[in-house]
Amino acid sequence: MLDQGAPPHHDATATAPSPGLAARLMRRKPVERLVAEGGQGEGGSLRRSLGLWQLTMISIGATLGTGIFVVLGEAVPKAGPAVTLSFVIAGLTALFSALSYAELAGTIPVAGSSYSYAYATMGEMVAWICGWCLVLEYGVSVAAVAVGWGEYLNELLDGTIGVTLPAVLSAPPGDGGIFNLPALIVVLLAMVFLLGGARESARANTIMVVVKIAALVLFCAIGVQGFRSGNYDHFMPLGMAGVSAAGATLFFSYIGFDAASTAGEEAKNAQRDLPRAIMLSLIIVTVLYVLVAAVAVGAKPWRNFTDSEASLAQIMTDVTGQSFWGTLLAFCAVVAIASVVLTVLYGQTRVLFAMSRDGLVPKVFSKVHPKTGAPRANTMIVSLFCGVLAAAIPLGQLADATSIGTLFAFALVNVAVVVLRRTRPEMPRTFRVPLSPVLPALGFGFCVWMMGSLSTVTWVVFGVWMAVGLVFYFVYGHRRSRLATPDTSTVRTHQK
Repeated sequence: MLDQGAPPHHDATATAPSPGLAARLMRRKPVERLVAEGGQGEGGSLRRSLGLWQLTMISIGATLGTGIFVVLGEAVPKAGPAVTLSFVIAGLTALFSALSYAELAGTIPVAGSSYSYAYATMGEMVAWICGWCLVLEYGVSVAAVAVGWGEYLNELLDGTIGVTLPAVLSAPPGDGGIFNLPALIVVLLAMVFLLGGARESARANTIMVVVKIAALVLFCAIGVQGFRSGNYDHFMPLGMAGVSAAGATLFFSYIGFDAASTAGEEAKNAQRDLPRAIMLSLIIVTVLYVLVAAVAVGAKPWRNFTDSEASLAQIMTDVTGQSFWGTLLAFCAVVAIASVVLTVLYGQTRVLFAMSRDGLVPKVFSKVHPKTGAPRANTMIVSLFCGVLAAAIPLGQLADATSIGTLFAFALVNVAVVVLRRTRPEMPRTFRVPLSPVLPALGFGFCVWMMGSLSTVTWVVFGVWMAVGLVFYFVYGHRRSRLATPDTSTVRTHQK
């Protein structure tokens, strides 16, 4: 006989209370699930076609050229001859973070880079913040580099056919123009390559990387002929504060080394090759940066540097007295900077691909074309956004905004590698950060220090950017996260 006063029976799963807000914000995505979903998108999968050589070229392509060809003219007036020291400081900051990236890339070889590492270690809220910083890092840096590309294109046109694009069409508002057409064009050209697939894009990038390395070696060989030791008198005219400020700006030129980590789902042997590619590319880039900066300051008094983004080409012309060498360098810079646009744009699309697969941004970003294995809609949306941004905003503002977003993301990566060591010590690691947690702590500290060297305006822009991101997360991503609802496909798989 039934007890009429007994409460009705409910399934335990139906009555289980939903987790609180704090628990939902801290929910983590298991590493095994991150890896198992690698390459899977809406309607297709990414293709594993990249080896160590291609991955290293992607990292070099995304890094080498930005600081030397574009930002050097802005950094030298801040630090004087000590700009070489600024490059070393920025490189050390990148190195500490690169070690953490290398360990995590070998352990969690997925497309989301530091976003995915944070998701597995510190929870969804921190992962979203990191991913939003990556959108700033990659997306805005594409626009910033594209602006510099237009400067060198004008140098090339002037040296070859004696004409330049009018300022109204080659500079953004505030810099004497209305619309930076060359910046938009180079982003759209990169988009065309990316739509063809990862393998085709990697081939084009490799050719461009070889050209840019040859160009910088040529600059050193010719520029050293104009070297004057007197240009290094008063090595640190603006003190350590100037060196630090220049280093924070120049850190923008190191952001590309982590681009290889965004290719984790298209690498043939990701766990072995990603750490190697990251470390190898950073070493090559740092050596070239310091050499070129040392020669440039030795060949031209630091007070004569201007905000021109085509400073190396001008030095070549001044040293030789002939426009040919400056024109040749301008051609190489056009190719070099185009490769930065290509590879950084690639990284941006892959980060959004991972975030979309997790439900935090719309599904359109994770749709994969079945023929090319590339996220076509994602690529076109990101390219158009970055192209318009490049055409409308001056370079200096873009570079500093990119630096602060990058430094914040790198700081989180240094924390993530320590957390994963503590929570999952048994996981196989193809690379381990030496002296952990000391070196990750140093990496975190350097990132925070360099963030403090950036201007108040940059911090305000960053604050607004983060506020917009948090609003989007709570309105869209928090509700649609795949961790918010059971993954029925995964449940069915485990039930078999």
